[in-house]
Amino acid sequence: MDQIKTGELIRRFRTEQGLTQKELAERINVSDKAISKWETGNGCPDISLLDDLAEIFGIDVKVLLSGELEKNESENGNMKKLKFFVCKECGNIITATSDAAVSCCGNKLTAIEPRKAEENEMLKVEDIGGELFISSDHSMTKDHFISFVVYQSDSSFMMFKQYPEWNVQFNLPLFRLGRLVWYCTQCGLLYQDIRPRRK
Repeated sequence: MDQIKTGELIRRFRTEQGLTQKELAERINVSDKAISKWETGNGCPDISLLDDLAEIFGIDVKVLLSGELEKNESENGNMKKLKFFVCKECGNIITATSDAAVSCCGNKLTAIEPRKAEENEMLKVEDIGGELFISSDHSMTKDHFISFVVYQSDSSFMMFKQYPEWNVQFNLPLFRLGRLVWYCTQCGLLYQDIRPRRK
């Protein structure tokens, strides 16, 4: 652990959260002098405090240990490269526009790689005069259902949460370009490019 880099990060995250040194110290049961010492690079937090600090700042412990906040320059936030993480425990859906360390319910999640839907798996897309009507005959039982559907373009995305025992049906503003991505609890993450057809 580089004391100076880690100290600078602690100061940066503390000020971004609008916390005084005293307020941060109270949250992790240390003195404000300890916080000051860390932030000036004259010491570093005990390893037993790293989890608490990471939780308060909403970061990974590895960031505190390395003293560096990695930036994902390669993706540049392109929505077409949106990554999806789904927690098998609680069904939480998390997205990121580039590589990310994601965990939920105590488990580390990995991004799910979408596969192109076969003809018989595709969602139905109909142009209904100014909107797209999206529907599916997919099974929607408690054990096998589509959890969410996302419309995705290079600059935006819209998510439509789905529920067991409900039919997949929703309207989408009329877009000529884009992709539909959806997650099935049994089949995984699938996608299809939008090609609206007139009724």
